[in-house]
Amino acid sequence: MRPAVVGKAVALVVLAVLRVQACSPQPGREKPDSGPSAPSAPYLGNRGYTLPDSPFTRRGTVVTATCDMGARWASVSVRAWDPETWQQRAEREFPIPSDAAFSNVPGYKAVNSPLVELCGVDPNTPSPYGVSTSEYMAPRIRALFDLSFTRMAVVLRDPRSMKTSHVGYVVSGAALEDVVRLGGAAGDDEQNAVMSPDGRSVWFTYTASDGRQRIGSRSADGDHHLSDEGPATGHGLPLTVSGKPARAVQANMVHLAPNGRRLTATAPKVFGTVFDTWNSSGPLTRTSARGAALLSGCVGVVGWIGDDRVLCRTSSGVFRTMDARTGRAVGAPISVVGPQDGMVAEGMLVSADGKRFIVSVHLPNAQQNDGDYVYEDPDFRVVPTTPGGSTTHISNAFLDRRTAFLSWL
Repeated sequence: MRPAVVGKAVALVVLAVLRVQACSPQPGREKPDSGPSAPSAPYLGNRGYTLPDSPFTRRGTVVTATCDMGARWASVSVRAWDPETWQQRAEREFPIPSDAAFSNVPGYKAVNSPLVELCGVDPNTPSPYGVSTSEYMAPRIRALFDLSFTRMAVVLRDPRSMKTSHVGYVVSGAALEDVVRLGGAAGDDEQNAVMSPDGRSVWFTYTASDGRQRIGSRSADGDHHLSDEGPATGHGLPLTVSGKPARAVQANMVHLAPNGRRLTATAPKVFGTVFDTWNSSGPLTRTSARGAALLSGCVGVVGWIGDDRVLCRTSSGVFRTMDARTGRAVGAPISVVGPQDGMVAEGMLVSADGKRFIVSVHLPNAQQNDGDYVYEDPDFRVVPTTPGGSTTHISNAFLDRRTAFLSWL
């Protein structure tokens, strides 16, 4: 071959290689347009999961949970609602075994679990996590279930040892004795049990043999061996598991953005409210919070109303849309109650389309009358996320002060 032809061929090969390199993602960086369906893109939310068709997974459904207790039984009722008529579409029952930690009483090992909050008999009973406003409680209780609401994680106490707790789960509609106990040995200290999005594993915090606090998981099926998932900061903060593959965040008020790239969260001594998602499990700390955005004046995150905007309850008692990048308020405030009403409004849930949210309007504190505490059912309302829209009241006998609003698809 002549030298000129050889030189031209080499140039074409080099140009082709450069084009391939230019189109390939660089090491350590994520393609900007990679979606949750890309199997190599970690922790981009839960849209990559295929869910079975049911009233609990269809668009336009609100899902709630209530703990019901009798003299010798306890269960959790999960209901699917039509948010236009507030008629019930479906209901599932999760039996609670007698050795499950659904309350903390003297003489038994104190356990941190969102189930303890959901099943609190007395609304005046302190939350195991300290703060028990709706904005804090709703995401914690939601984490007990998989995305399809078919399995619920539980913490089980060993009745023979007051110092042992391990994890398991119950299946909706199963018999009381069909609770799945995921192993555990004498001396185990497993708490904060929550389900993975696909329901295939239970995640929790535990104390390792060397005394360190860790995050672990156990497969719900087959071999239930312990998998260590990363560091934990004790049992005082709850877990939320999301993404594909699943990762755990240990923090409060965890809400994943629709595109899965950021989340809201709070933790003691951590500055910020909105954080980038990360590829490993662990607690929200000053290190993992680098580059966080602080939502100015936000005291309670209600949820995301888009990939870049968050709805907050502010310190002045109104609701504001916040820019998740700058932390500044966008648009006019949304006032649900006025100072003359003597009531407070807590945000509970934002619809998937970001156009509406549910609030609970109630007295600021329990009122005491002749030594007895009087608790009134809250006034639930659906409020537009833009000022000036029409507010509607929710009316159904099953929706009372014991109700936790978990999702609005």
